[in-house]
Amino acid sequence: MSPELITEESALADLCRDLRNADWLAVDTEFLRERTYRARLCLVQVATPGLVACIDPLALGSLAPLMVLLQAPTVRKVLHAARQDLEVFYDLEARVPAPLFDTQIAAAYLGHDDQIGYGALVQTVTGHTLEKTQTRTDWSRRPLSTAQLEYAADDVRYLRPVYAQLTEQLAASGRQAWVDDDCARLTDAARYDTNPDHAWQRLRGGADLPPPQQQVLRALAVWRERTAQERDRPRSWIVRDEVLFELARRLPATLQALHGISGLDERTVSRHGAALLDAIDEGRHAEAVVVWERTPPLDRQQNEHVRQLMAHVRELAQQQRLAPAVLATRRDIEKLVRGADPTQLFTGWRAELLTPLLEAARPAAGLGRT
Repeated sequence: MSPELITEESALADLCRDLRNADWLAVDTEFLRERTYRARLCLVQVATPGLVACIDPLALGSLAPLMVLLQAPTVRKVLHAARQDLEVFYDLEARVPAPLFDTQIAAAYLGHDDQIGYGALVQTVTGHTLEKTQTRTDWSRRPLSTAQLEYAADDVRYLRPVYAQLTEQLAASGRQAWVDDDCARLTDAARYDTNPDHAWQRLRGGADLPPPQQQVLRALAVWRERTAQERDRPRSWIVRDEVLFELARRLPATLQALHGISGLDERTVSRHGAALLDAIDEGRHAEAVVVWERTPPLDRQQNEHVRQLMAHVRELAQQQRLAPAVLATRRDIEKLVRGADPTQLFTGWRAELLTPLLEAARPAAGLGRT
């Protein structure tokens, strides 16, 4: 089935009106973000059992009918490894497609690797090997070739049999509700919010600085995020992470001093120097409280406890035919060993499965009861 290319608003309206009657809709996107802060949406692929279509956002004045469809509560949206696609849609209008079925999440609940790629899953389910000829294509160039359209269409064409098999297996295993719960978490718009005030959380290593310089680094991160958003350029194009750290360490107070910072060229100082100095000054005058908490490394005994508990998790995962990371990650177990409340780490079906295991493992792991 060749994909239908949608380049006119009337055709998009007709397509979306018809698709509102579907029970589910396979969705994928092609986008570029190498040169911008926000991804540039170049193509949206959709499919149902009887249709495959490629929607061209660059040819359309508005995607309004599509955005309404993607929010339709009666149409389940089927995507694979959906997070990046959801980010793209969130950037368009601060909402993400829902309700969602992520085939990568579903596959992990059926014994596949928790990070299984689309091609590997298609191969496993259908025996078909997807072409990789367009992996580096420029999706913004027009016109799109037949090869590009077929490649893009395959990203939803084979979602159909994958979705059919996964839902059948989930129904047989009684795990559909588990998948629905995790997929619903992915549709929480707060996950995709890029509030500049939270930009410091992206930086690793801030705990190595004393609190006064942490405040400077935080202020610099906020400034960079705002600037990247305003200019629609990647963060690293504004100022690289390592330069922010160097500024926080050395605390330059003049434009001349900025010239001595490795990684700051003449053009950057000319364009952003005054703003950088303002951010540094703001941080220096902030209350010197800790921003990045230092987490001490686990000691030998704690590492042994983690090893024992992870072995129990892997054993239970094998018994349940689940990817171990679906049950608990190493990070979860490390938090537990550090004293975190299990009821805060594990809820719902995970708590039901893990609580007996963790209680049984506590004496061997040297953990007290809660």
